[in-house]
Amino acid sequence: MTEVIETGANNGAASPAEAATLAEICAVACARAWEGDGEILASPITLIPSIAARLARATTDPDLLLSDGEASLAGGVWAVGDDPPEIEGWLPYRAVFDVCWAGKRHVMMGPVQLDRFGNANISAIGDFDRPERALLGMRGAPGNTVNHPTSYWVRKHRPRVFVDKVDVVCGIGYDRAAAAGPTAQEFLDLRRVVSDLAVLDFGGPDGAMRLVSTHPGVTVDEVVEATGFELAMADEVVTTPLPTAEELRLIREVIDPKGLREREVKPR
Repeated sequence: MTEVIETGANNGAASPAEAATLAEICAVACARAWEGDGEILASPITLIPSIAARLARATTDPDLLLSDGEASLAGGVWAVGDDPPEIEGWLPYRAVFDVCWAGKRHVMMGPVQLDRFGNANISAIGDFDRPERALLGMRGAPGNTVNHPTSYWVRKHRPRVFVDKVDVVCGIGYDRAAAAGPTAQEFLDLRRVVSDLAVLDFGGPDGAMRLVSTHPGVTVDEVVEATGFELAMADEVVTTPLPTAEELRLIREVIDPKGLREREVKPR
C-alpha cells in the first residue's frame, strides 16, 4: 500500500483529497531543478528525473528541449515508456557534444556515491585497480560537470551514498575545482540534490553540500543521521514544497499514468 503525505491548500497545492505520494513529491522537487533554465537540453537519467523534466516543460519551463532518447528532439509532453507525439528537431549523438561544450544542457544524474563538495562516483566501489564492484564506468560524468549545470537524484538517502570521500571521482566537486584553478571554478555549476528524504544544494562554505528542505514527515535529524559527513544548514530548513493540483494531474494522467514512479521511490 502506498504511503501518502497530505498536501496543504496554500500556493495552489492540492487538497487533502488529492494526497501526494512521496514519489510525486520527489518528482516535483526534481522538476524545480530546471526552473528558469529556458531553452536548453534537459537530460534526465532514470525514471523520476524523466518524469520531472517533462513536468518542468509542461509547467515552469516550456522552452526546455527534451530528447526521445535516441537521435531526435521531441515535442509536447508524453507518457514515460511511450513514443513522443511529435518530433521537432534532429539531435544525433555527435551533436550532443556540441551542446555539452556550449553549456546548453542541464543533466540530472544518479550517483552511487556523492561527497560533501559534490564529487560523484558512478564507476566502481573500492580500489579502482581491484574494485569490490564494477559499475557503469566514468561515462559522461567528467564532461558533464565541467561543461554545464549538473544536478543529482538519489533514490535512497543513506551513509553509503552520501560519503565523506568517494572511491572514484567521476564528476568533480567544488573542492577539486578550486584546486584546479579559476577556470574550473568558473564553469562548475552543481545545482541541486534531491533524495527520498530531502532537497540539498551546494550553498555551504566553499561549496559544501547544504540542507535546504526536508520532505513532509522527515526531520533534520533523520537527514543528518543518513548522511556520512557533516551537512551545512540553510538559515531556515523548510519543508519541501508540495505538488499543486495541476502538477499532480499532469503526473498521474499525462506523464506517468501507469504509476511507475511508485516502484522507484518506496514509502518510508
